[in-house]
Amino acid sequence: MQRTVSFTLNGKPVRVTTDDERMLLWVLRCDLGLTGTKVGCGEGLCGACTVILDREAVRSCSTPLKDVAGRHVLAIEGLGEQGRLHPVQEAFVRQHAFQCGYCTPGMILSTYALLLKTPRPTRAQIIGHLEGNLCRCGSHVRIIAAVQEAAAAMKRDSR
Repeated sequence: MQRTVSFTLNGKPVRVTTDDERMLLWVLRCDLGLTGTKVGCGEGLCGACTVILDREAVRSCSTPLKDVAGRHVLAIEGLGEQGRLHPVQEAFVRQHAFQCGYCTPGMILSTYALLLKTPRPTRAQIIGHLEGNLCRCGSHVRIIAAVQEAAAAMKRDSR
């Protein structure tokens, strides 16, 4: 059903008129031009399309637009502030935690969601949390190191 859906995207109010059953992934990429959210499996299994919805990591390929009405969405383009990378992004760069970069936006946002709830995650918690984000290049060891570095940096920044 066509309707106007309003929500906050990367800290700014947005209004989109489209089919409210349309998946958030396509609204972000096609209607709003935010292509950092990647198209992967299209079934919510690979994590490439991960965004933050009210502080929770969700798969935008399986989230209908109507489900974000009145809520806060954070896409990868909104994570840094004023042209500066977020500590999670900085850690991924420093640890070379990507090769092709396709899974990286989803990995970064999943990491961000983890660190919001668990500021000092154990290695097992990191692995468990990121299990649903697939990396075909095999950067897993560097990704875990990046999450550990980001956790330490965010803890320092919160003091």
